[in-house]
Amino acid sequence: MTFADATTRFSSRVADYVRYRPGYPTALLGILGEECGLLPQHVVTDIGSGTGLLSKLFLENGNRVFGVEPNAEMRAAGEEFLAACDNFQSLHGTAEATGLSDECVDFITAGQAFHWFNAASARREFRRILKPLGWVVVVWNDRRISENHFAREYENLLVQFGTDYKRIKDAYPETHDMTRFFGEGYVQFRELPNFQEFDREGLRGRLRSSSYAPQPGHRNYQPMMLALDNLFEAHQRGGRVRMTYGTHIYFGRLSNT
Repeated sequence: MTFADATTRFSSRVADYVRYRPGYPTALLGILGEECGLLPQHVVTDIGSGTGLLSKLFLENGNRVFGVEPNAEMRAAGEEFLAACDNFQSLHGTAEATGLSDECVDFITAGQAFHWFNAASARREFRRILKPLGWVVVVWNDRRISENHFAREYENLLVQFGTDYKRIKDAYPETHDMTRFFGEGYVQFRELPNFQEFDREGLRGRLRSSSYAPQPGHRNYQPMMLALDNLFEAHQRGGRVRMTYGTHIYFGRLSNT
């Protein structure tokens, strides 16, 4: 996978991403307040801010937020989503070259986009823009595959029809990857429950928002959607299905080496 590919592969999926991707639990703010001393006056930069789902949480906390996003379509969607937030500033940049000045932010956050970063280059950039004793917070929603029959069968559908699902899944960091990124002994982990409920069209949109889902015109698109509709019918209750997640939260200060 090239990092150029990572910055463009969501361009045609923005509308579904905005409508159907999960947000982040507000309890995240409590954890960061207790463990990292997060206050409303702290300056946050959200790297790979996308459509603004993670930025929104900190803006509602009163923080000033710089949203750094390389994809023009995603960045525009985030700007529209957060247009009413005076404390939000949208920037064209990447995790490896944010365009921010030295030692200018108290917290760096990264959501679902983190697995696309070049870890070594991003780490150098994070150290440059963080104030002394600043914090890094990496958070993403991980589907609970073994939670129930629906979750397991949805996973099987992705494996069967996804264009490069295994490659993307394997790119998500494990605990040892995060330990290497932060430095031994510098990172802590928490997990929060999260979920979404979908009607049929919502479940279709959630699938379409994924970068590994084939798009209309691909030979797998129609068979995938038929299989998804069958999955929905088998598991819906009152016209809805529930997708459950564990929200993984890694936070700490970066070591000097």
